[in-house]
Amino acid sequence: MGSEKSQDIDDLRLFHTAEHPCGYWPQRIARDLVMDPRDPQLPRWYPQALQWGFRRSGDIVYRPHCQGCRACVAVRIPVMRFRPDRSQRRCLARNADVVTRVLPPERTPEQLALYQRYLGARHRNGGMDDHGPSEFDQFLTGRWSNGRFIELRDPGSDGPGPLLAVAVTDVVPGALSAVYTFFDPDQARRGLGTLAVLRQLQWAAEQGYPHLYLGYWIKGHPKMDYKRRFRPLEGFNGRNWRDMDAGEST
Repeated sequence: MGSEKSQDIDDLRLFHTAEHPCGYWPQRIARDLVMDPRDPQLPRWYPQALQWGFRRSGDIVYRPHCQGCRACVAVRIPVMRFRPDRSQRRCLARNADVVTRVLPPERTPEQLALYQRYLGARHRNGGMDDHGPSEFDQFLTGRWSNGRFIELRDPGSDGPGPLLAVAVTDVVPGALSAVYTFFDPDQARRGLGTLAVLRQLQWAAEQGYPHLYLGYWIKGHPKMDYKRRFRPLEGFNGRNWRDMDAGEST
């Protein structure tokens, strides 16, 4: 068994991408480490890749590997130890009537329309403005991942009401991974991004999954601050996962 696993690791191929503008700090140059997307064993390696600090985007499993920069820190929430803070409890109370539905990762016209509205409001001129059905499928569903679309909806009198948010979530042995979330930009007061994580945590707890992976956190980046508010939070240092709250007052 051990020698067979060692042979698998020897056969695992990794590639460096070309340098490209950083998606978080535009003035910086980025580079990624990517698992071979043609490898038929990629779905089997994916759970381990998450533990190594990688992340999925479409069919690509990658990890930032930039020269002279280690700003991107892979983070995850230990589900059973998580306790919502006061702000998160208010978010839950404010959205107590929101309906959660866990669905197969199959695009609907309503989801696509919300996705396009979200990109237009939150990521205008970010290179994704013209995303249509094919880009939606390529970016969010993937061909081999075991994903789910977690829909958050307003309550309706005769069933679920208008779509508020979609949290694209991968299911792997022992964990959930938050791939991407988009939501109604006109419902800012609801805190739908925070609510999506809280509902993913609830689902993970119900299913007995120990971890919810949140992708990357970058210290000082305004779009990443919300991840630090989920405590306890574990960060990957390149070798091990460590509690980022150790020594801090909570």
